[in-house]
Amino acid sequence: MSGHAAERVQAGGVSLPVYLDNHATTPVDARVLEAMLPYFTEKFGNAASRSHSFGWVAEEAVETARKQVSKLIGAKPQEIVFTSGATESDNLAIKGVAEACRGKGNHIVTVTTEHKAVLDSCKHLEGPGFRVTYLPVQKDGLIDLNDFRRALDGETILVTIMAANNETGVLQPIAEIGRLCRERGVIFHTDAAQAAGKIPIDVVAQNIDLLSISAHKLYGPKGVGVLYARIDGPRLLAQIDGGGHEQGMRSGTLNVPGIVGIGKACEICQEELPQESGRIAGLRDRLRNRITSELDNVSINGSIERRLPGNLNASFAGVDGEELLTALDDIALSSGAACTSAHIEPSYVLKALGLSDELAQASLRFGIGRFNTEAEVDYVARRVIETVQQLRELR
Repeated sequence: MSGHAAERVQAGGVSLPVYLDNHATTPVDARVLEAMLPYFTEKFGNAASRSHSFGWVAEEAVETARKQVSKLIGAKPQEIVFTSGATESDNLAIKGVAEACRGKGNHIVTVTTEHKAVLDSCKHLEGPGFRVTYLPVQKDGLIDLNDFRRALDGETILVTIMAANNETGVLQPIAEIGRLCRERGVIFHTDAAQAAGKIPIDVVAQNIDLLSISAHKLYGPKGVGVLYARIDGPRLLAQIDGGGHEQGMRSGTLNVPGIVGIGKACEICQEELPQESGRIAGLRDRLRNRITSELDNVSINGSIERRLPGNLNASFAGVDGEELLTALDDIALSSGAACTSAHIEPSYVLKALGLSDELAQASLRFGIGRFNTEAEVDYVARRVIETVQQLRELR
């Protein structure tokens, strides 16, 4: 199908292309956009302008959003720091703790399947002399808690392990990791960009000290995120200096419309999460059952039981992943390969699960979201089945 995504066509009651890449980004919910719009025009004040009503209105909107975000994760409003997204939140958490706690130790524990924002922040710290342990995962994508216990030592200052993986949707045992960290007096950060709004999170019950969120993964706008920083936790060393905004942890004029957007997005997620996650998990299982009942040599990557409701990551043996993705040009998906400087490389996450290069490259990530329908899921299943069969015959 040629043309841009904006040019949508109808096929059997389904608008094409079908968007099934909700782990990459989500469309902004109309209710979120509606809440944001006034803050671009008539309510355009700077939240740091304390001498007139324009600033007060903006500041009030920001504080409302702080409450909305904090409610979603069981935090206090004053523990919410607004950032430009989860990448910045990860950098602030990891580098901010490392630099603030250097006197206590120099050891960080993370996992090989983390997002690049975490892995590259940890690699950056290896230069100035921090030790980083990169824990492996088992075949199901989960860490071994005994491995984790053994990795902690007297010098460990920080553990950073994501709540839900962005490729496989695998959910790590966050509450257990948090408990072990709290017992040892180690700071625990989790990248919850994929998990927030999709599964229940309670920072107190799960012993989380720092947590990263991105608005555009939960039907909010791009360019705004959150770092939850426990009020009696470590004082982070700021990574961006300036006017001392956000309790001195993140300087820069606040993105008021974006902050209003993430607040509203979190409020909607909190209200609709139980019903929405059940519906989305049902669509995911429908897709999986259709594909696996009609095709052989299909493997699901990562734990089936412990995964995000909307995630399906599957490998199709005997097909070339690039050819498969190219043939499915009426569906927005991502493959088990990453394009870096024109080279197609198999996903490091799938390789960490023990997949061969060939199988990792023959993988697709289906990300089902709030606005997907049963008709779309059935269309995608039918297209995937037909395409895989054709490609296997050609081979």
